[in-house]
Amino acid sequence: MEAFMTPEFWVAVGQIIMIDILLGGDNAVVIALACRKLPPAQRTKGILWGTAGAIVLRVILIFFALTLLAIPFLKMVGALLLVWIGVKLLAPEHDDAHGNIAGSDKLWAAVKTVIVADLVMSVDNVIAIAGAAQGAGDGHQMPLVIFGLLVSIPIIVWGSQLVIKLMDRFPMIITLGGMLLGWIAGTMLISDPAVVRLDAWTWVPKIPQTDTVKYAAGIIGAVLVLLIGKWMASRNAAKAHAPV
Repeated sequence: MEAFMTPEFWVAVGQIIMIDILLGGDNAVVIALACRKLPPAQRTKGILWGTAGAIVLRVILIFFALTLLAIPFLKMVGALLLVWIGVKLLAPEHDDAHGNIAGSDKLWAAVKTVIVADLVMSVDNVIAIAGAAQGAGDGHQMPLVIFGLLVSIPIIVWGSQLVIKLMDRFPMIITLGGMLLGWIAGTMLISDPAVVRLDAWTWVPKIPQTDTVKYAAGIIGAVLVLLIGKWMASRNAAKAHAPV
């Protein structure tokens, strides 16, 4: 029980909630599109069952992700993916990713649509949440993941419009979210077994596992995402305004 009272636990919970809000906007859109043709009496049921199924599926995926991250070099790959996800958050491409989400007037067909679409779109959430959970210690990663996701459910389902409006009004929220993903990427990379274990993979340079190194790696990752994201955003804007 004491492990759940540590600052590391609550910092990781906060990171998971923020990640799920920032990366869950698409999920809220999918839920709305899939359930839009349901009768009003069934719409709430469709939203709740679809969200519940998607969350259970995501917990299972994160469990496997946490297990896989113990394999050497996979954290490095995950860190690179997180940097890419953070950059995409700061410099999104303006395309209609939800045009193929079909609504249904049948409750369970809509629920199935929500779950399948969420499975396809959850790679970024799964990698980011697994990375955040790594910072809380090995003893309670899955309880932490489940708790963080449960807390974020009502925020996504009922507060998604408010969150979207806040992000539109205060773009700094998105910037901080992208930098958070970069921070997690930096700390994930230096904790890869290949750079931690002194008795294995001796050809790989080893990184001291001190708080100073951890914070430095996190800062470097956050700044890297910020710089690349701003550069990509300016390049996309220049392309959008270029004469055809």
